[in-house]
Amino acid sequence: MAIPQPPPPGLLFVAVFSRYQSALDWAVDCVQRNWGPVALASPRLVHRETAYYEAEMGGPLCKQLLVVEGLIDPSHLPVWKLQSNRWEAQLAEDGGYPVRRPLNIDPGYVTLHKLVLASAKDRAHRIYLSQGIYAEPCLRYRAGQWEPWPWTYPDYRRSEYHQFLNRARQELKRFRRAVGDSADQRSTPQPEKTA
Repeated sequence: MAIPQPPPPGLLFVAVFSRYQSALDWAVDCVQRNWGPVALASPRLVHRETAYYEAEMGGPLCKQLLVVEGLIDPSHLPVWKLQSNRWEAQLAEDGGYPVRRPLNIDPGYVTLHKLVLASAKDRAHRIYLSQGIYAEPCLRYRAGQWEPWPWTYPDYRRSEYHQFLNRARQELKRFRRAVGDSADQRSTPQPEKTA
C-alpha cells in the first residue's frame, strides 16, 4: 500500500494574453503584487494558432509566459484561478478597452514532470479540483523534452514555449536545491491586493 505524501513542489506558471500591451503590463503587475516576484518572463509572443478568442478579445493577440519566484503547493491552483478570474473581470468592468474581454490570465503550475493549467470548464481529460476549477494536464516532460497530449492547445506545442519551460525546470531545480522540498518552504495564497 502506498502511503500518501505531500505533492512535489512546483512553480507557479502564468500565461497572460491580450491585444493591449497596457493590459499585459497590468496583469504582470497583479501577479507580482499578489503572488510574488516574477522569476522568469518570456518575450511577448504573437498568439497565431487560433482565432477562437478574437470575437471577445479582438486581435492580434500577444501572450507572455511567467514563472513566479518560489516553490508552491499545487493544491492551491483553484485559489489562483479564481483570483485571476476576478482580475480579468475587474479590468473588463473598469472600461477603457473597446472589447468585452481585454485580458486572459491562465494560471497553472510546472513541476519537473509536467505543466498543468487551471480551467473552469469540464472536459473528458480534465480533473475536478474544487470550487468549480479543473486541472488540465497540458504537457509532460519525458526523455529530455516536453511532449503534448492529444488535447494540448496548439500554442503550447511551440518550441518557444518548450524552451521557456526548460528554463522553468532549471529554476525549479535551483529553488529545490536552495530550500529543499519541505512543505513549510512553499508559498501559499495570500489575501488579494486590489489592483
